[in-house]
Amino acid sequence: MLSSREIRELAMRGELIEGYIDLDVQVQPCGFDLSLGSVEAFLEPGSVDFTNLERRLPPTFALEPDPEGWFNLSMGSYLVVYNEVVKLPLNIAAMARPRSTLLRCGATLETALWDPGYRGRSSSLLVVYNPKGIRLKRGARIAQLIFFRVEGAGEGYRGIYQMERLER
Repeated sequence: MLSSREIRELAMRGELIEGYIDLDVQVQPCGFDLSLGSVEAFLEPGSVDFTNLERRLPPTFALEPDPEGWFNLSMGSYLVVYNEVVKLPLNIAAMARPRSTLLRCGATLETALWDPGYRGRSSSLLVVYNPKGIRLKRGARIAQLIFFRVEGAGEGYRGIYQMERLER
């Protein structure tokens, strides 16, 4: 696992993370806090199969925050997009966990592995379990990304999400 010192040094060199809000606040002892960029609601079901030939991502609708920048979310599931761009070298992978305050408010994030070589503005599934909902302000730190060294670097990530939400 990368230390806060290593994360800070790599981020300052333009590796690991780009587009962060405040490096001093977001670098944590064992990770990096990702902040909320936008929230999207699902409009239709998606489809997942073994070969991805029949994969279909559901369309989403971008929700607008109130004038003060708050998203007022009811119980349910949402797609959240982070502010930061994740930029992993071929010898580092990452995993994200929800920040404990999010959990204490009755919501969680479902995340996947960030493979070595991935670059993009990632998204995760936000699930609001609290029957009263949750308020999230744009820029709120909602996830902590943890970085791991990978032995024997290979080709790196080449899936459809490479360079997602970035100009190509």
